[in-house]
Amino acid sequence: MQTMDKCRRKRPKITTSDQSEEVVSIEWEFIHLSEQEEDLIYRMYRLVGERWDLIAGRIPGRTAVELERFWIMRHSDMFAEKRN
Repeated sequence: MQTMDKCRRKRPKITTSDQSEEVVSIEWEFIHLSEQEEDLIYRMYRLVGERWDLIAGRIPGRTAVELERFWIMRHSDMFAEKRN
């Protein structure tokens, strides 16, 4: 039993706090994409839905988080003034 204890890997300690690390969407900078990127995102979204990892895999240099933010900003009334 002692050998099993020695072989166990240390797991990172998970700490919780009352402060959220999530960025409030109002603080996001608007993401500018090329027409081709936007077109591909819209077409892929119609095919696969909100599978941002899959969509990001088709667009070099873009992350799933970045594409999801773009989608939220493009379809949210809160960001309407920033689009123009």
